[in-house]
Order: sequence, then C-alpha cells, then structure tokens
Amino acid sequence: MRSQDYDRLYLSPPHLGRHELNYLHKAIEDNWVAPAGPNLDGFERDICEFTGARHCVALTSGTAAIHLGLRLLGVGPGDEVMCPSFTFVATANPIAYLGATPVFVDSEADTWNLCPERLREALQARQQQGRRPKALILVHLYGMPARLREVLAVAEEFGVPVLEDAAEALGSRYEGRPLGTFGAVGVFSFNGNKILTTSGGGALVTDNPQWAQKARFWATQAKDPAPYYQHSELGYNYRLSNLLAGIGRGQMELLEDRVKRRRAIYTWYQEHLRDVPGLRFGPAEPAGGHANRWLTTILLDPAETTVTPEQLRQHLETHNIESRPLWKPLHLQPLFAGAPMFGGEVCAALFARGLCLPSGSAMTDSDLYRVASAVTGAF
Repeated sequence: MRSQDYDRLYLSPPHLGRHELNYLHKAIEDNWVAPAGPNLDGFERDICEFTGARHCVALTSGTAAIHLGLRLLGVGPGDEVMCPSFTFVATANPIAYLGATPVFVDSEADTWNLCPERLREALQARQQQGRRPKALILVHLYGMPARLREVLAVAEEFGVPVLEDAAEALGSRYEGRPLGTFGAVGVFSFNGNKILTTSGGGALVTDNPQWAQKARFWATQAKDPAPYYQHSELGYNYRLSNLLAGIGRGQMELLEDRVKRRRAIYTWYQEHLRDVPGLRFGPAEPAGGHANRWLTTILLDPAETTVTPEQLRQHLETHNIESRPLWKPLHLQPLFAGAPMFGGEVCAALFARGLCLPSGSAMTDSDLYRVASAVTGAF
C-alpha cells in the first residue's frame, strides 16, 4: 500500500489525558491567563514532590533552564564548561550565550552518556594548563541514567560543580533517586516530544533556596523591588505561563503510567525484532539505573548487515513512519568547529550506526506491529 494510505506514526508525539482540560478551564474561568498564577505554583510543587527537589522554577524551555543554571554556577565570558559531545545542541548553546567555551567529552559505549575516564583525562589536561572549568553539564541521554557515581566522583575530585541535564529523563531513577536531583542544579524539558509536555516548557530544580529565588528573579526580567520598573541586572522573559503550567499539572498525574508504557514499548521491540540480523538495542541501564526509555534506540552492525540507518529511515518513510538518526555529536557540528574535544570515536560511531524508533506512549499494539513489520521488511 502507499504511504498516504496509513496515518502517520510520529517519533514521540504529545500524549494528553483528561485532566489537563480541568486545569486549563479553571485558569480561564478565573482569568489567570498570564505568566503567573495558581497552576504555575502548583506545577512547581508537583515537580518538587515527584523528584524530591526542594525548589523548582518552571520556565519556557529546558534551554532556558540550562542558561539560568550555568549563570547560577558563575559561568561567564572566557570560562570553560565541560559538556558531552553526544547530545542535542540545546545542551551546549547556553554555554555560548554566556560567552564561555564548551570542552567536549566522548561517551562510553554502555549507557552512551559521558565517559568518566575521558572526563578525568580532560580535567587533568585542563589542570596542567592552569585551567579549571567552571562547570560540568551531565546529560542523561534518551532518559538513560549516566554512570553517576563515577562521574560525580571525578567532578568532586577536581572541584567542578555539576549541572544535571535531565531534559529527556524525567521519571528515570538512579539507585531509587529521581534524576535531576544529583547535581547542584537540575534541568527538565517539557517540549512537545518529551515524556511529559506543556507544549513548550522546562524547569530548573535545586536545593539552594537563594539560587531558586535568583533564577525566578532573572526569569522575570530581573525587576527590582520598586514601585516602578527598575532593573539593576540582566534578566530574561523565561517564566512558564499559567495556562501551560495547567497542562503540566494534568500531565504529572499520568507520569508514572507514561514511564511504564515507554519501558513496555522498548521491551516489545526487543522481543519482536530480536531476530533481525545486525540489529542491536541500546543503551544499557547501568547498575542501579532505571530509565524512562523516552525513545527506543537501535544500532545496526555493518559486519552483519548491509542495511544502513539512513536506508532504514527512508524505508520507514515509505510506510509513513517517522524515525530519526541519533544525535550528531556536537564536536562534528559546524557551530562548534574548533572547540576542544577529548575522544570522539564512541559517539561518532553511535551516530553513524544508530536510529530512534517511534516510541510514543499512546502507540497501540497495532502501531507497534506496523513498525516492526516495516523494519523487518527493510532487511
């Protein structure tokens, strides 16, 4: 059949329940159509209760949260920030916003996250040059917990504070503790493709009350406490609206179910594609790790199959199924040409061999069979 004969299967579309409308209707009835209000306060409380973080500041995006988080850590012009290369560009862009330089570090092959050994190598090299990076951004890619104990130990040894980019990892845990709460600052994203969405949005969490207060101040244009508009610091228009926070409140009520479904989808793919030659699943959960499996990802082994990820992606498109390559490493991006890089072989190989499959939590078994049939047909 032709691709247009099928409804499009998207990679990770929004999945709304019934409670979001209740919060939206209440906000409209009460005329809280503003970047403030009861939903915003309630959404921040909900995130704190779920994660165990003491303070939360809901913002317009995860990128905004990283930006403010780096500023809280004192990052400024001329500084260096350690950052994994294998991640979305939004992780590193705020480094450039602040006039700092990213120092990229390779992944390790199991979790695909920041390699502790490469991190140590990079920090030792900077130390020998008389430099100490201002911060480390630690990403939990595709909702997979990084090797937290090892990475945090290296960061502490060199005196580098950690900003934890859990943009893709809300609902994931490490040793029973929610991701986003291990660093000095944690970050979440609620973009439309995330496991929890507010259409667009993000959040910063921290246990430091002064930092939370400062982040909220900066996010509301840094307005001084005066009866007129006075500004002594640079601020931003970064606060999440009360309406979008209402969507978030309804989504929070469903988060645990969404995580269970994404994990079940990953397991389903494993069972039904296990005999496809050269197809491997990843990444693997580290000891003590519990991933939300935001996206199911696969690798194709060129030693066992001639099918490439791009050929598979195009084949799925003929069935009106969206898939996506893994993140292109940032050290290979023209934007960051010339930035320091430690390693690079692992993340470059993952990019060359990998693909993300449709993983939306609203997918039916029929949808999954359709994807599996299309994948099998490509081989």
